Amino acid sequence: MSVTGAGRPRLATKKRPGDTAREEILDASAELFTTRGYTNTSTRMIADAVGLRQASLYHHFSNKDDILDSLLSGTVDEPLAVGQGIQGVEESAVVKMYAMAWFDADQLSRSRWNLGALYLLPELRTDRFGSFRESRFTLMNLYATIAGGVVQELESDVSAGTEELPFRLVETIVNGRADTENGRGSAGLHHASLIATAAVRVLGFPGDIDGIHDRAVRVVADVTASSIFEKKAGHGQ
Repeated sequence: MSVTGAGRPRLATKKRPGDTAREEILDASAELFTTRGYTNTSTRMIADAVGLRQASLYHHFSNKDDILDSLLSGTVDEPLAVGQGIQGVEESAVVKMYAMAWFDADQLSRSRWNLGALYLLPELRTDRFGSFRESRFTLMNLYATIAGGVVQELESDVSAGTEELPFRLVETIVNGRADTENGRGSAGLHHASLIATAAVRVLGFPGDIDGIHDRAVRVVADVTASSIFEKKAGHGQ
């Protein structure tokens, strides 16, 4: 029998990726919630998947809702921090939009489990998850603001509401992953660069994408390397 970092005894040796028992619990929960379903997953199942006593799990999370909230917040807090950083850089609106969509689509597609599939859970409509909903709406509004800057910069003749489409395009990653996991569709259709390209095209950008991509990647690298981003991202955890 081994022990966790907090001194709680394990029932088995380490089973999950993660530097701490908390990270292992989140990984196991993410797998169970996205494969078995949230309602069908108990805290005992999660503890067993990690190799912890059920009582030890409650040292890290008060209940299953707390675990879900932490997982979902992780899908929003980082892109929100990056997006706020991107918004403040000296670049064209097109590059900012591409950078935002590229980063967000990339993190959704690379995550170990398809957590975005949990966004439609009826439990998320309750007051318990109000903070998550507010953060997600803030992210949506940030997308729309950057998209509006693109429309203004290009003087695009687009329909009302078009500014909301880049956010929706990025979230197609979620359904794309689900289809691929079910043996349909192609993962290649949901590469971050394709989503980001679609995001600026729908706003009326007709130019060369290669140069935009290179500049956007540099913007993301600069933003994520900054101490301001690290502070914002750390605050959201």
